[in-house]
Amino acid sequence: MLGPNPVLRRLGLCDTDRVVIIHADDVGMCQATISAYAKLIEAGSISSAALMPPCAWFPAAVAFCRAHPDVDMGVHTTLTCEWDLYRWGPLSTRDPASGLMDDEGCFYRTTQDAQRHAAPEAAHRELAAQVARARAAGVPLTHIDTHMGAVMHTALLRGYIDLALAHHLVPMLPRMDRTQLQQRGMSAEDADHTARLLAELESAGVPLIDRTTGMPLSNPHDQLDYAKRAFDALPAGITVFILHPAEDTPELRAIAPDWPSRVANLETFLRPEIPRYLKGIGVHVIGYRALQALL
Repeated sequence: MLGPNPVLRRLGLCDTDRVVIIHADDVGMCQATISAYAKLIEAGSISSAALMPPCAWFPAAVAFCRAHPDVDMGVHTTLTCEWDLYRWGPLSTRDPASGLMDDEGCFYRTTQDAQRHAAPEAAHRELAAQVARARAAGVPLTHIDTHMGAVMHTALLRGYIDLALAHHLVPMLPRMDRTQLQQRGMSAEDADHTARLLAELESAGVPLIDRTTGMPLSNPHDQLDYAKRAFDALPAGITVFILHPAEDTPELRAIAPDWPSRVANLETFLRPEIPRYLKGIGVHVIGYRALQALL
């Protein structure tokens, strides 16, 4: 069993404090995500977000970031494309031997297929190309994270970490021991290797989070009550609380069968009750920039 997260003390907090990063995923996946993100920034309801460089609306997302240089923005490193009819693929190669593409020439739809087929060196080059694209566009990055958890595999994780640290970015990684990793489906050997790697990073001062949770994409109803219950249940430590906010547009409806929940994520976090509620129950809200300062 892991002890208290040492990052809490480095932030000037106590071991028993509850800290949350309220994070908007998938920014730039489509136009509806960008206008949603802009509204949430204006409302002060979120504390970080992440861009998807391979997606068609990435340039518009970048334009917003350049116009608002104080945003806490990361790269949502992407090796999968889950949608049936709206597809994207790698920036770094069109070579089928890379293992990054399916028969349609796009990223695989599932994490399992991406991990099974990707040549590690090709995957590392692709992640580097995505960070380079965001940097070249002038986005002041704070972190990287992982779309659909695709990099959480022993063949891919080291490259993801090395990329983050080479660019002075926080790699979104959970603190987990061998048992917890096995409970998430890792083999005993892979869990042992990954647990040692995470422990080494923490010993070296790389800030790790304790857990991820967030708003559902399977049910658009009663999301304000859901959010309050989720915040009440937060344990001590650092939690990344993930939303997938989007505005209700014809494009979103055509892309995402779960569009009602994405719209509900936005509408819920535009309500002024959310910041007030978090303050009232004593949960500290931070962004990734606070963790980046500890690198």
